[in-house]
Amino acid sequence: MKQTMQGNGDTHHFGVHLTLDGYGGSPEKLNDPELIKKTLNELPEKLGMEKMTEPVVKYAEPRNMKDSGGYSGFVMIVESHISIHTFPKKKFVSIDAYTCKNEMDKDKAVAYFKEIFGLEETEVQFFKRGLNFPKQDLV
Repeated sequence: MKQTMQGNGDTHHFGVHLTLDGYGGSPEKLNDPELIKKTLNELPEKLGMEKMTEPVVKYAEPRNMKDSGGYSGFVMIVESHISIHTFPKKKFVSIDAYTCKNEMDKDKAVAYFKEIFGLEETEVQFFKRGLNFPKQDLV
């Protein structure tokens, strides 16, 4: 089922933003930089978006008890960006998918992340951005 955020014919917001916090993920998958890169390579097309750059994935060293290290990945898309931050020792992942399009197939994105990282539970936020985005150029 395709989810859109256009309600009441309002197409003048800037875009939509999906945030997903995933719990109970596979430590092996969350600790696999090639899987994270593959995910950032595949997802834009699956959601009807276009990559501007190749994905970048870097290891983040442990910093404290809260942040026990993991991988952070990012891909710039024509429509905005997708980012993934993994915490394998916590079986946790934090994901953002932001587009300036007025819609996104939220259910497809959530199902994809659940499968890719073996997530047992998710917290999902999905909201409009730029509610007062000007309909016309101002200068």
